[in-house]
Amino acid sequence: MVESFVDKNPSIETCFRSIILLGRNVASYKFALAKSLLEIETDNPLIKIEDLALPFSKNIAEHLLISDKQITSKSSTFLDFCRKYNDEEIDQERLRTETSKLGFVNVIDAFHNVANSESPYRFFEDVRKSDNGIILTDDFYRLINSKQKDNFNFEIESRWRLWETAISLNISSNLLIVENDTTTDKLFVSEGENKRKDVTSSRDALNGYQKGKCFYCYKDILLTQGDDSSCDIDHFFPHILKKHKLNNIDGIWNLVLSCKSCNRGNDGKFHRIPNYIFLERLNKRNNYYIQSHHPLRETIMNQTGKNVKDRHKFLQNYYNNARDIIPVEPWEPKEIYEGKF
Repeated sequence: MVESFVDKNPSIETCFRSIILLGRNVASYKFALAKSLLEIETDNPLIKIEDLALPFSKNIAEHLLISDKQITSKSSTFLDFCRKYNDEEIDQERLRTETSKLGFVNVIDAFHNVANSESPYRFFEDVRKSDNGIILTDDFYRLINSKQKDNFNFEIESRWRLWETAISLNISSNLLIVENDTTTDKLFVSEGENKRKDVTSSRDALNGYQKGKCFYCYKDILLTQGDDSSCDIDHFFPHILKKHKLNNIDGIWNLVLSCKSCNRGNDGKFHRIPNYIFLERLNKRNNYYIQSHHPLRETIMNQTGKNVKDRHKFLQNYYNNARDIIPVEPWEPKEIYEGKF
């Protein structure tokens, strides 16, 4: 029996992803802190606040150039210093000093909070009162030695772009309507007649749920391209069905990440329809985004249905229609890889 992607005993990678994907964000600071932790190279587990300050503030400064709105409140003295750094009104040392004083007021305390409870894994301990810093834990070192390490930065950046796009448009991230461009593999939002704003890579946005695994066989995949393990974006229901007027085949709801072998290898899926068991997995994936209030929530609901019953009916009807058009034996991979998600 093929397992679902839902974790009964969440892995250390899953817990880190939950902090990024599901953690409560009223500012972009959690994304900046997560990226900074992954960027720091040191053998000393004690990271002084003054050493964390520059990578943290520079990550935020870079995003201020993309979207000037990085918090939901009207103003921030700390963000003003980041803007001044971008405008070359202050130097790097002044940015470090001000960030050390102002930048970490809430983000360190709240980092491990997900759905109003604490993550079972902790990636650092707060020792600001005793040692003016944080101490990286064994969990953190296990995380950065994970096969998934190279995917984390892409996922953080993607989640950050979706979040800041929503607040820059002055709407809840849960109400962000996101479209997919299959030519460029970019997610975008419309900004009026004939205008669009590219948000993030489709691959990076989709991988948070699949946790670096092929949707079909669970083989490890990479978001970076050009490697044997690089992933493909696959239409669960084949793109060729677009010619038969099946609606919204390019929608987020129908896109998954696949290893090359499953998508186009010798025994690959190509234009075939997956076995029914994978339809159940697709349904769980789409419901996961909706129930977790991910920024793709409203998009998937608009594409497939406002409630669980309607979404189930939508997929069942789509599957039946697709099988009528392509009545060959449903496809499944020759091998299912073991492992937890």
